[in-house]
Amino acid sequence: MAGEIDGANLLAKSLKEQGVKYAFGVVGIPVLETSVALQQTGIKFIGMRNEQAAAYAAQAIGYLTQTPGVCLVVSGPGVLHTLGGLANAQSNCWPLIVVGGSCDRPLEELGAFQETQQVESTRLFTKFAARPQTLQRIPSYVEKAVKLATYGRPGACYLDFPRDLLNSVIAESEIVYPKQLPPPPVSVAPQSEINRALDLLRKAERPLVIVGKGAAYARAEKNVNDFIRATDLPYLPTPMGKGVVPDDHPNCVSPARSLSLQKADVVLLLGARVNWMLHFGQPPRFNPNVKIIQVDVVPEEFHQNIPTEVALAGDVNAISAQLVETLANSKLQFSKQSTWWADLQKKIELNKKSVEAFVKDTSPPLNYYATLSTIQELIPEDSIIVNEGANTMDIGRTVLLNRQPRHRLDAGTYGTMGLGYGFAIAAALRCQEEGLGKRVVCVQGDSAVGFGGMEIETMFRYKLPVISIIINNNGIYGGLDQDVWNDIRGGNVADLALTSPPNCLTPNCRYDKLADMCGGQGFYCETIDQLKDALKAAVQETNKPTIINVMISSSAQRKQQDFDWLTRSKI
Repeated sequence: MAGEIDGANLLAKSLKEQGVKYAFGVVGIPVLETSVALQQTGIKFIGMRNEQAAAYAAQAIGYLTQTPGVCLVVSGPGVLHTLGGLANAQSNCWPLIVVGGSCDRPLEELGAFQETQQVESTRLFTKFAARPQTLQRIPSYVEKAVKLATYGRPGACYLDFPRDLLNSVIAESEIVYPKQLPPPPVSVAPQSEINRALDLLRKAERPLVIVGKGAAYARAEKNVNDFIRATDLPYLPTPMGKGVVPDDHPNCVSPARSLSLQKADVVLLLGARVNWMLHFGQPPRFNPNVKIIQVDVVPEEFHQNIPTEVALAGDVNAISAQLVETLANSKLQFSKQSTWWADLQKKIELNKKSVEAFVKDTSPPLNYYATLSTIQELIPEDSIIVNEGANTMDIGRTVLLNRQPRHRLDAGTYGTMGLGYGFAIAAALRCQEEGLGKRVVCVQGDSAVGFGGMEIETMFRYKLPVISIIINNNGIYGGLDQDVWNDIRGGNVADLALTSPPNCLTPNCRYDKLADMCGGQGFYCETIDQLKDALKAAVQETNKPTIINVMISSSAQRKQQDFDWLTRSKI
């Protein structure tokens, strides 16, 4: 009837009123009408093949735009499939709103179709999980979800919508839409603490700046670059802090990461947490007497695992600006002639030489370094790089350079595998919709691609020209070559499961053939020349994805490590 609105359209309009631009999901009963309503309001809806991938895509768009992406899913297993995505967004501190349909309220506790305790199930992995009880409350619940997803430390929220609520109607005159939320308020640190931080850096013999993902999210790149330029301090990016200051900047000490962490006496953390990714700030990976200056948006993060000497609570961009402005009247110029810089440069050169042999060894079967170096050489410099896997991601972080912020998306704080194609779809969609003219390059291991491989069809459907590169070593961490595989599975073996090592995948699997099903082009590469030809062709393709399946040695490894990859020392 005229002047009435149903729950599905009310939800869509409420999201639109709060600035939501993108939604991803897998539709069906009871949210099919909601997906159409989202499209009718002007929200871009991308139909995915798996709810987990949809949740990954929605949170990546939230990170890239600072506005929550929405993941729309059906009841029961549809919602439960998003739990990995919710946990990843919450751990990564990325804004995400999952919207789940649920069974009719009058049928609850009767064994209704896909009846599940959805609000309770998602509460462990969210900042806010709730169900509006009336149509009138939907706009305010949406506003609260958007606020909690973006204010303070960003994170994940869940909203539950029973089928009968979505199908109910109400007079629009009874609905009050809250105004669109303004951006999160920006807070700064007391000037006295800014002065203390700079004094501590000024007195340091071995200072280090660590640029985290929080600095990238806060759009702090100009002020952070100005700070590095003004002070000449060495800096180290975390994986998704890469590009805030260009990886090829002369002050980047990534090739001397272990030494810089072990020996630094004062560390300035810009939007980075002292968790497993920084080895908990503990010896032997950190100097036992290190002093920490930490910039974080939430005070609860200070004194986590290690005492914070100077706590600068507030927006990373605003506090970086304070640091730069204070330097205008209080110089801090660390000498490039110092012993500290000399030690770092020596280690950088030594580590570069340690991988030169791998890079130059282009004989098949290929190794990680030769393969990734070739990719680095031929992809556009401003590519957005999605990188996941075990060695594929870890070595990729050191070889694949980022010169701009928010141009690397990887497994992040939660260490999640299977998010590659979801992240790539979100990044490519944003480039497409906003006319950014950038290429998205998704570099995955053969194990990682298995989690969401059918999303390649999604990329074709929406004409997203992702360059998908699969580093194939026949298994998880490494598998078996074809001859060994045939030997151990030969003969009259009754149970092949007993002869297949758990980490092994089918040797020489033709993942490139995934492109054939959608009329695209795939490449199977065993040599560097084949890889170069494939990359050149992929860069030229701007209307659909390309799959490049690169075979490397099943026993290919990274260079020798001084420490276990996480935190334990080899003593």
